[in-house]
Amino acid sequence: MSPNLSLLRKFVSPEIIFGAGCRHNVGNCAKTFGARKVLVVSDPGVIAAGWVADVEASLQAIGIDYCLYSAVSPNPRVEEVMTGAEVYRENHCDVIVAIGGGSPMDCGKAIGIVVAHGRSILEFEGVDTIRVPSPPLILIPTTAGTSADVSQFVIISNQQERMKFSIVSKAVVPDVSLIDPETTASMDPFLSACTGIDALVHAIEAFVSTGHGPLTDPHALEAMRLINGNLVQMIANPGDIALREKIMLGSMQAGLAFSNAILGAVHAMSHSLGGFLDLPHGLCNAVLVEHVVAFNYNSAPERFKVIAETFGIDCRGLNHRHICGRLVEHLIALKHAIGFHETLGLHGVRVADIPFLSQHAMHDPCILTNPRESSQRDVEVVYGEAL
Repeated sequence: MSPNLSLLRKFVSPEIIFGAGCRHNVGNCAKTFGARKVLVVSDPGVIAAGWVADVEASLQAIGIDYCLYSAVSPNPRVEEVMTGAEVYRENHCDVIVAIGGGSPMDCGKAIGIVVAHGRSILEFEGVDTIRVPSPPLILIPTTAGTSADVSQFVIISNQQERMKFSIVSKAVVPDVSLIDPETTASMDPFLSACTGIDALVHAIEAFVSTGHGPLTDPHALEAMRLINGNLVQMIANPGDIALREKIMLGSMQAGLAFSNAILGAVHAMSHSLGGFLDLPHGLCNAVLVEHVVAFNYNSAPERFKVIAETFGIDCRGLNHRHICGRLVEHLIALKHAIGFHETLGLHGVRVADIPFLSQHAMHDPCILTNPRESSQRDVEVVYGEAL
């Protein structure tokens, strides 16, 4: 009998090394790839926090040469990727190490694609467009949110078009991810809030995605439990490394879930927003989440009920309309508890911008796995609610 292809599932993940201080192992990891010269990709904030110095010290201790590329914006741009690839080639590098939030990590992944193919990063938009293996890639996340360090996504900003584009391929899953909770200590409370909600949205969207399955569901649920149960306390107690470990673990599990189940309308709309106004990705997700949950609820009511129960909401005797209301209230209360009170209007989004934003959201690959089929008009309504 031939297998039912619609029931087959694949799961991709890097080699993961998790734990406080593991960033200091980067030299050993590079050595296993036979590195002669490493391109270290980061940004000025991560350098100022001292994390790049740790990477440099680890490479120096093992005698591996390196050069640093740090001209990376908060939403990495096409030009920055192309310049980074030039630096890689000019310095005859053979391994890429990226340390930082989603921006340096996505930039490092994209540099690898350009170096391997010798073409513009713009040519790789979409799903499974990569034909040549990238150089060995080692990622060290310094925020507990984006999960670029475990995912098959690269998100790059095209400033000319005022839009972000997605590259989705298992070829961009890093070879090694060094997940060190100590590095999140340099996040300010607002960044901790935004990245924490970003990770929570990854877990929620992966759990209700049309691409979910038995390999991704346990990661999504555990991520929700860890983040919902510890985010408020972590932001209130920034020095508590045990709480940081729990949030970092939750972010990692959310990343493994969404990398394999893909996402939904929150991310499609968030990518469009981030490209248009150059806003932080986590902020966009956090503004949109409860509006999209309310929009999607009736398309996956049993799964949203499981999410509500995972958040500790008592659903006994409640119909789905009430459960949806409780879930939306819970998400809003969680955002307020971590000091998040943003709206799109506060960040300059106008009613007149909504058609442009919605049109681009409809072309994002994440919209394809949203549990509720969405028209452009639907997306416009949800943006309007988040103003």
